[in-house]
Amino acid sequence: MPTAATPTAAAPVQPVQPVPLPSVHMRVLLTWIAVFTALTVVQLAIGPYVAGFPMLLRTLVITGVVVPAVVYALVPNLLKVRAAALRRR
Repeated sequence: MPTAATPTAAAPVQPVQPVPLPSVHMRVLLTWIAVFTALTVVQLAIGPYVAGFPMLLRTLVITGVVVPAVVYALVPNLLKVRAAALRRR
């Protein structure tokens, strides 16, 4: 039975190379892609339901859906995709 001091015969683990942070230009591009996509989908999905709302209320509802989606889901996933693509190089 191995103890904490006894080495085990595990395969060596390759360290993951850190991916450098994206430039401000890349962050702008990724954010724009995420915002454009989210706005398009939300407009198609709930646009007919809020069409009769005053413009400010319609904007409030749509941005209330889009901003959290972009900040918490789309941009982080786009950054992960970017990092995976850079690691494959």
